[in-house]
Amino acid sequence: MNEDPDLLINDQWIVSMRGNKNTVDPQRPYGWLVEKERTISGKIEDTGIIFLTNRECPFHCLMCDLWKNTTDESVAVGSIPKQIEWALEQMPDVKHLKLYNSGSFFDSRAIPEDDYKGIASLLKDFETIIVESHPRMINKKCLNFRDMLKPELNIALGLETVHPDILRKLNKQMTVDDFRNSVSFLTKHNIRSRAFILLRPPMLSESEGIRWAERSIDFAFDAGVECCTIIPVRAGNGAMDFLMEKGDFNPPDIHSLEKILEYGIGLRAGRVFADVWDLALFSNCKKCIDQRTDRLIEMNLSQKIAAVVDCECNK
Repeated sequence: MNEDPDLLINDQWIVSMRGNKNTVDPQRPYGWLVEKERTISGKIEDTGIIFLTNRECPFHCLMCDLWKNTTDESVAVGSIPKQIEWALEQMPDVKHLKLYNSGSFFDSRAIPEDDYKGIASLLKDFETIIVESHPRMINKKCLNFRDMLKPELNIALGLETVHPDILRKLNKQMTVDDFRNSVSFLTKHNIRSRAFILLRPPMLSESEGIRWAERSIDFAFDAGVECCTIIPVRAGNGAMDFLMEKGDFNPPDIHSLEKILEYGIGLRAGRVFADVWDLALFSNCKKCIDQRTDRLIEMNLSQKIAAVVDCECNK
């Protein structure tokens, strides 16, 4: 791809490319769902996900669209526990719960520390709690929250890619050393971690996207994470749409996502999942998209390589 050397990707430019935020209620999560996940024990169990409404993340990553469901100001103390309590009343009983807040759980401007005890009290009957965080926000606050919890705490970190130039251009404001140091800190304190890894971020060809996703998985497991989730990069946040129009970004092909999941599972280094949300965006073949989606879900749950889908679109 032809990258524009004059394009300065920074906070100001990324924010300037955005559309409007969605209207959200600081007393309610902006969504929740229940999905099946293969746990570290090997069991396939229901896992709840609550999408918390809170202040926008201070890091403006190039590919992120999570800002769409955030507030401009910090929510009041007590709002986050109320959101969790409301969501738990709606969803069926589950053993595992993800609290995703469109940023970093340990960003005090998003999740007030004064709410930690209230949150922990609501979560006492779960087995596992998973929260997300920017690697640079991993610190003693993680330990303080962990110590209040009865269930086991896991933390998901965005590695994105180990390509040094692309990671910098994502405006992630971190290095691979930051990621490794954060995982080491968590491992030292007996907190399991997982990594988010991007498939084909901007400025990479399809083959480069595959190669760097594989290298990123290798790095994440070597750093000590227990689990990797592969996220195919999509447009829709303004900045990515602009890059796509310029030819500096194209969404990955679903065949590439299959290949990366096969690679990760084949390592036997830990669990590897593919993000299967809206996979039709990554396929030009209507004949096999449902079969390929089912195959990816099957591999997510079994952690085994499933039979290849037979279709004329296979390369």
